[in-house]
Amino acid sequence: MTATPPIAAEILAGDEKILVLAPHPDDESLACGGLLANAFAGAGAHVVCMTDGSASHPGSNDWPADKLAEKRREELQEALILLGGTAVNLTWLGLPDSQLHEVDAEEIVVRLEEVIEREQVRHVFVPAQEDKHCDHKTTARIAGILRARRPDIQFYSYPVWSRWDDPDFASCAASHRAVMLDNATAAARKRAAISAHRSQLGEVVKDDPEGFVLPAGFVEKFVGESEIFWRMP
Repeated sequence: MTATPPIAAEILAGDEKILVLAPHPDDESLACGGLLANAFAGAGAHVVCMTDGSASHPGSNDWPADKLAEKRREELQEALILLGGTAVNLTWLGLPDSQLHEVDAEEIVVRLEEVIEREQVRHVFVPAQEDKHCDHKTTARIAGILRARRPDIQFYSYPVWSRWDDPDFASCAASHRAVMLDNATAAARKRAAISAHRSQLGEVVKDDPEGFVLPAGFVEKFVGESEIFWRMP
């Protein structure tokens, strides 16, 4: 069996237009901020945010789900602008956070195909199936359905949570022939984009002490280390 070739350098450098599927607002900046900055400075990029991100602070009275979802959408738009794009480069599906697996996959695939045709992209980046979060796994599964229907499209994986909490991540990346993208030239843009997601950094919601906050060291890991991609298996 012929080994799957690694990702071409020109795709990571921004010479080809790309599409990034983000399960939640912030995944695009954390895992693909440098990639997107390159693409926005080059051939272009588009981001599809799968869910509305409203499940991060379920105990808040000040920030009910609909209000928090709108805030997270605004944060994502700001992040894309900081990476060199605009709000036009975002498609917001607004599906229920942490319940993506309950939505009809066929309906989502149809909507994604519409974006692919409208944006004229042939390179799609999706969360790694090794990520444990249910929305990441579901997004990867949906991308697999889409890939089976669209052999003309190339699909690539990016790790988020598996990179953080999987003790065997290094061997996993090696088995996938992962390619590294140095963040050096885009580090300032990427840090600013991640910082735009204030609701996930403990800077917005103050009345839910059990709500989600990005773990200590998490942001520094994704800013300070190279981004990691591999061809979707």
